Amino acid sequence: MSKSGFVPDNSNIKKSSGTPNLSVNYKQNVLFKRNDQNIAYQLTSTQLPAMLGGAFVDLYMTKGHMREPHWHPNAWELDVVVSGEVQVSVLDPDTSSMHNYRIKQGEVVFIPMGWWHWIEPLSEEAHLHLFFNNDQFESTEGSDVLRLTPPIVFQKAYGVSAGEVAEAVAPITDTVVIGPPNDHSSYKKGCERDEKVVIKINEKVVPAEDK
Repeated sequence: MSKSGFVPDNSNIKKSSGTPNLSVNYKQNVLFKRNDQNIAYQLTSTQLPAMLGGAFVDLYMTKGHMREPHWHPNAWELDVVVSGEVQVSVLDPDTSSMHNYRIKQGEVVFIPMGWWHWIEPLSEEAHLHLFFNNDQFESTEGSDVLRLTPPIVFQKAYGVSAGEVAEAVAPITDTVVIGPPNDHSSYKKGCERDEKVVIKINEKVVPAEDK
């Protein structure tokens, strides 16, 4: 679509064609479904051809699940909490620092185009509206990066064992989007450990559970 992305006018709407379709039930378009409580609906110009320049995702999650790490190469994202509380984590590539934002109803997080990020519910249930400035926004999922990159590449690039990498990512057999997968017994052992992860926020080293 030649005019995807920012559109400064309504030149795509032709008077001679009459009023275009301006309404649709977006819940007929499921972006991804892990189960009935962890599901995302999508609205783009595919459903509403007149809606050039923007897109929308309605996201529901429960505690213990998360919107997996990913980035959008052609759109920024605005996360709006409708109900519940979540933590949105964003990697700033300009300062090489990680930022964790705990937000609840009435609060938002803005994610610049191309920035690595993920969303984790802190409450038992969470509901978010996600807005994008591209009617055909794209996503690169972390699960795809891990499962599709040959393990030898990690060894050559980072000096880690290709065999250990292959073993670690072997359970990731498909795109995750909302994780963990329904059958994730192979993940449980690692998830049960309460390890303290050190990250940088505003150039200061802090525990990952801190804001």
